[in-house]
Amino acid sequence: MANLELVSTSRCFEGEMRKYSHLSQSTNCKMTFNIFLPDTAISHQEMVPVLFFLSGLTCNEDNMMTKGGALPHLSKERIALVTPDTSPRGTGIEGEDDDWELGTGAGFYVDATQDPWKSNYNMYTYVQREIQQLVYDNFSVDSSRVSVFGHSMGGHGALVLSLRNPGHYKSVSAFAPICHPSTSGWGRKQFAAYLGSNEEAWAAYDATELARTYNGPELNILIDQGDDDKFYSSKQLQPSHFIIAAESNKCLTKLEARMQPGYDHSYWFIQTFMEEHICFHANHLKA
Repeated sequence: MANLELVSTSRCFEGEMRKYSHLSQSTNCKMTFNIFLPDTAISHQEMVPVLFFLSGLTCNEDNMMTKGGALPHLSKERIALVTPDTSPRGTGIEGEDDDWELGTGAGFYVDATQDPWKSNYNMYTYVQREIQQLVYDNFSVDSSRVSVFGHSMGGHGALVLSLRNPGHYKSVSAFAPICHPSTSGWGRKQFAAYLGSNEEAWAAYDATELARTYNGPELNILIDQGDDDKFYSSKQLQPSHFIIAAESNKCLTKLEARMQPGYDHSYWFIQTFMEEHICFHANHLKA
């Protein structure tokens, strides 16, 4: 496995949970990711479908694997899961650890164009290209059966990746995603820092703006949002903006957006609906 260093491995749900590190060309630093592989992929009996999960602010590659409750459902469906980190780490950029909403743990899945971030904070390219190629080259996964999902900032990332790469993903889903970052506090701050003051450049990383202009194959989208989510009530997430944009575009007719009464922004919310999201993706990955 060229360029990959195995950090740890554990037996789990008729498969293995592995952590790898590697030197990234996209971020110019050492990156880590986790991968769950069903036994049939480990033994090379079959090329299994693969899901990529993008985590939210302050998280890393471990949060989903340890708190999301996905592994038994993935094992049952024989689907691999990859969880990358949410940002570069230890780059030496002044102030990168000072603000939980910017820098470490807050890469926002964009390719930065502004100093001092642009040499390292290229998480769009890392997640869309580099880590996917590493996974396809080194594991028994089927690169033609790929889906993506995420939470909060990661839900934003999942929507952006799927909308910017028509036909690449069989399906996309999100838990409480940041849907219109160009108009919310979670987005404007980070976009200004990473992308500069020209707001026209922000549209390339804004799911609502991308949904308005999407012109690709029909995209299967599932979004769950809790109505007791403080970030929803403070208008950081704005799912209604995305719904309106998507429903106005005839190419995006496969959107299911659900409001879940009483649920907040936490992993308890994610755990509750995880099985439904895995089944949603399995139906499209195995169609």
